[in-house]
Parts: sequence; C-alpha cells; structure tokens
Amino acid sequence: MSRDLIIDPVTRIEGHAKITIQLDDDGNVEDAHFHVTQFRGFEKICDGRPIHEMPSLMARICGICPVSHLVASAKACDEILAVEPPPTGVDLRRLINLAQVAQSHALSFFHLSSPDLLFGFDADADGRHLMGVYQENPQLARDGIAVRRFGQQIIESVGGKRIHPSWVVPGGVDAPLTAEKRDEILAGLPEAKAAVERTLDWYKTSLVRWEEEAAAFGDFPTAYMGLVSPEGNAEYYDGALRVMGSDGSMLADLDDPRPYWQYLGEAVEPWSFLKTAYWKELGYPEGVYRVGPLARAIVADRFGTSRADEELEEFRSRVGRVPSSSFHYHYARLIEITHSLEMIEVLLNREFILSPNVRARAAVNRREGIGIAEAPRGTLIHHYQVDDQGTVEWANLLIATGHNNMAMNKGVLQVAKRYVKGDRLEEPMLNRVEAVIRCYDPCLSCSTHAIGQMPLQVRLVSADGSVLHELTR
Repeated sequence: MSRDLIIDPVTRIEGHAKITIQLDDDGNVEDAHFHVTQFRGFEKICDGRPIHEMPSLMARICGICPVSHLVASAKACDEILAVEPPPTGVDLRRLINLAQVAQSHALSFFHLSSPDLLFGFDADADGRHLMGVYQENPQLARDGIAVRRFGQQIIESVGGKRIHPSWVVPGGVDAPLTAEKRDEILAGLPEAKAAVERTLDWYKTSLVRWEEEAAAFGDFPTAYMGLVSPEGNAEYYDGALRVMGSDGSMLADLDDPRPYWQYLGEAVEPWSFLKTAYWKELGYPEGVYRVGPLARAIVADRFGTSRADEELEEFRSRVGRVPSSSFHYHYARLIEITHSLEMIEVLLNREFILSPNVRARAAVNRREGIGIAEAPRGTLIHHYQVDDQGTVEWANLLIATGHNNMAMNKGVLQVAKRYVKGDRLEEPMLNRVEAVIRCYDPCLSCSTHAIGQMPLQVRLVSADGSVLHELTR
C-alpha cells in the first residue's frame, strides 16, 4: 500500500516545518513536500501603523536577521519620505547589515550544519549536535561561537542591542558612531578573521569526503538572483538585481529592481503557509530560482575584497562557475563571512565614518516605497503604500526563504528519491532529507505572510490530548 512518511518537526532550522514523503505501493518515493506550518502574517499587522514605526516593527519579524529587515524597511521609508540618507548614514547601515550577515551565517554553519559535516549524515543522532562538535573538535566549536559573538557585539555596539535594534530609521540611522566603538570593533577583527580562516581550511580539507555526495545533494538546474554593485561585486545594501540562468547566461541585469512585480510572481500552495516566488518569464512552477550565499557567489563577478576573492576563485575552480548542488551553500557562506569582515574593516577606516551627519528628515512626500537589500539568506523586498498622513494601508514582503521555496521542495524530493527506501527505513535517510533544507538556512518566521485564503485548522486540545473542538477553514 502507498503511505506517507512524515518528518515533524524538521530539526536544526529557524521556525516550524515538517516534511511529507509519499511512497508508492513498492515503497519508492513518489513525491515529497516541505510544509511550513507556522503563520505570522506581518503584512496584515502593518496595516494602520505610522510609517516611522515600520523599521522597528519589521525588525520583530525575526530574532536572527532583524537588521536586514530594518535596512530594507528603512529604504522603503526613505522613498516615501523622498529623502537620501547622508553618506555616513548609508555606510553605517551597511556596517550593521554586514555584521548581521556574519553572525547569521556563523549560526547556520557552525551551530546547525557542522554536526553533519563533522560526523557525517550516517552518524548516531545522539551525538550529532553542537555539544558533540565541541567534544570532537573544540576549536571548530569555539570558532563558531566567537564569530557569531563578534557579529552580535557589533550590532549591540552600534545598534543599542543585539536583537531587534531600532537604530536604523527612515532617513539614515539614529545616532553616529563613536571613536571608542569603532576602535573596539577594529580590535576584535583579527580574532574573528583568524577563526574563519581556520574554518575554511578545515572545510576545504573535509570537502573531499563529501564530493561524491555533494554532487547529488539537492542538485538541479535553476536560475540564481542577487544584488551586484556597478562594478559587478556582490552587494548587500543597494545595486542592480542580476539574474543568471543555470548555464551562466544573463537572464536580467536590472539597474532599478524596485518594480519587482514586473518580473517576480507569487503563488500559494495549499500545503504550506510559505508563499512561493517565481521568475515570471519562465512561468510557474518552471520559474524556480535560488537566492542567498550560493546565488550571490554565482551572479557576482567577484566579492571585491582580497581574501574573499581569493577564496571565490578557489571555490569556482573546485565546484565550477555555476554549481547546481545545494550542498555548496555551506562553502559560499564561509566565503561571505570572510568578505563581511573585510568590508567592516573598510567601512570603519573611511574618513567620515564618525561624522555626526547620519540622518535626513522629511515628511511624507510619496504614497509608496520599495526597499530592497540582501539578507543573509538572500534578496529581501519590502513594499509599502501609505495615506497622506503616512499611515500604512498595504504592505507586501518578499522574503529570501520564499524565493527559495520551490528550490527547497525540489531538493527534498530529489534527496528523498535518492536515499529513502520504504522497505528499510533508517534515521540517516531522513536526516539527509532534513539536511538539504538546512543548506538554505530557511527563516520561517520571516517568510510566512501568505496571500489569499489558505487552509487553516485550529484545534482545542484537553490536558489528556483529546480534541475538544476543531475549526477548519
């Protein structure tokens, strides 16, 4: 008989999700889906809020990448106010967002994925966790904690607190950087850089163990999307939106990416609260594309800093110019941490980084604003419409995890077909299915803002587990 295998919850990710694997009568995988089971609806929460509250409100979407939402939201507000932040204000926004990239990538690589990479997917699940990493390789665990701590300390130092800072505001930032804080951050950079160098050396040595498996791990052709600077460097704050095909061809290079509805569509499936974005020109569901560290390493000509560019060249020599395996998100993530630390040093050494002129002020001058930036997990779009008093009437959010939704589902199906056998189920098989999701480091609290009327089931359950009442939409 055909039957379903359910992995619930998916472990070592941010948020709540499950995976359903459908087996046919012979026990072979027929289909699979990645279900996002939580719903937060921040798009509707925004209705009726004054525009000056939006960045701080948007930071509450997520406790792991709040800064990226701050930045994208503030950029949308800048457009509504028709102001251009002072150059120092822009540099400080870049600084805090790069710190966000470094600390979030460290969390993903070291805390969530390194147990699989160190012990292997077939290892005993009882020891396949961060404490097990510490016991087996103390330096790797300490380096992961150190890199994440450094990024969080930068956010706390300039933004006021590590989680949900409100320092990024419409028109710029709320306060200038002091010399004391600048020097404190600069003093911590050598240790953080050394930790990433050690990890890169370890990963590149270990990658040999995974070459055969990595080549088939969530491996399928898609397009890739990310921001690039005028020079073609990877960009995290502003720039053109570049989309490349699986063969390296240029699908689009949009100098003004703000009218996203012209090239991106949004779909809703009945089995998930996560919207699915797709490339309109290719249609749905054929228009699958990927964002995030792997996509940025592909669409950019280079990173634009010395060590990151050296590592990018080696990355491309090892895995190709347009690698299609999701496994290589891990490798790209480490290179991006290196680049982030280098760029933080560049910004802190700029002549006017301590300038007190960090914010432009104005009233509402437009009824609509769109802010686009790169979050750790990929391209982030905030779109607001307001009334004449600046009260939000409508909001739409395209989150990186939504961009990756189709790719994650394709990855789950592919890995399940390769490794899951219904006649001899083993835990490592299911761990591999979960692990392909970890490659994307999905942020589900960020991304569950569904459109339309989605299926909803609410149960009232007693203390003994019996269902007292149930409502279904």
